[in-house]
Amino acid sequence: MTSTDRELIGTEQWTRVHTSPEFNLLRRSLRGFVFPVTALFLGWYVLYVVLGDYAHGFMSVKLAGNITVGLVFGLLQFVSTFAITGLYLRFAHRGLDPLADRIRDDAEGGRW
Repeated sequence: MTSTDRELIGTEQWTRVHTSPEFNLLRRSLRGFVFPVTALFLGWYVLYVVLGDYAHGFMSVKLAGNITVGLVFGLLQFVSTFAITGLYLRFAHRGLDPLADRIRDDAEGGRW
């Protein structure tokens, strides 16, 4: 919602929307997904960096030809990024978007 949209619905109405139980549920749902997944991904990334710095022997183990554990871990960083993106899109489409649409419709319809 842009500042122009907020001006159209009015400051008082915007405050009521922002403090509504539905909006709080939307915010909790978003945080309930984003914070744990971010922590998990950052932990995975830090593990990769730490292993790359301190476990040279392990990371240089050849799995097939010139493919090493470190290379596989590095490529898995990209795979996990795309997987997280897909999971978020599915989560948002199923859980966040319907709730956000309902909140917007209620705000535009004058419920608040």
